[in-house]
Amino acid sequence: MTRRIKILTLTGSLASICFGIWHFFVPSIWNWYAYIDPSATELVLAVRAINLFFSLSLVLFGVANVLVVYKAPQERFSLMVLLAASSVLWATRSVWQILYPQGTFHAEVQYGLLSTFILVFFCFAFSLWLVAKMPPTRRGVG
Repeated sequence: MTRRIKILTLTGSLASICFGIWHFFVPSIWNWYAYIDPSATELVLAVRAINLFFSLSLVLFGVANVLVVYKAPQERFSLMVLLAASSVLWATRSVWQILYPQGTFHAEVQYGLLSTFILVFFCFAFSLWLVAKMPPTRRGVG
């Protein structure tokens, strides 16, 4: 496993973990539930559940990427699957930020989010490309 792959994967993973941890607190930071009719109990529960599972997924994907890229011996296929899933996740988030931007109240926030999402995507996508171009070995990726 090359040092470049480890650094890129660790960078993308730490960003995913940080976004996930931060997202656990987003509903209270931005007072989400004030915008929902209190009598819409099922909607409140659904938003709460979606945010919980989304936040947890970001943290778990980040941790899983780190564990797989740093374990010895490395399993090339497992790493490629996780990197591909993370790449798709962050590519989708980047496209969504272009189509339906968040943070439009400040251009710095809007474009800062977009830049961050694209950067995280490239960390995972470039790592995936580097792993994919490595020749398979009997013991893993190297």
